[in-house]
Amino acid sequence: MGGAKRISPAKAQRRQADEAAKKTGSKSKKEKGDKREIKSTKVAISVILTEEQATNVIKNSKVITAQELARRTGVKISAANAYLIKSLEKGTVKRVAGHSGHHIYQPVSV
Repeated sequence: MGGAKRISPAKAQRRQADEAAKKTGSKSKKEKGDKREIKSTKVAISVILTEEQATNVIKNSKVITAQELARRTGVKISAANAYLIKSLEKGTVKRVAGHSGHHIYQPVSV
């Protein structure tokens, strides 16, 4: 009733190839050491947004969102949003559209 399960032919072939690789000393395809060699590069995200950098990005675009400003300057979205709100109060940008916290801003032509 119980008995050992028969393995599929593909699995048997893979197992045979792995055993042959162990005997010859070569590495098999599925070795855990291969995964460790791949390293991801993360972009350093800053919290400080320089006014120069932000004004250049804003002036060079027709409209801008907090997400777009954050992506282009490499800062957090909260820092970009705070800068856009501060610019809105100063009058350097105006709110064109948006809802539910996702607003679209446009630079004011001087």
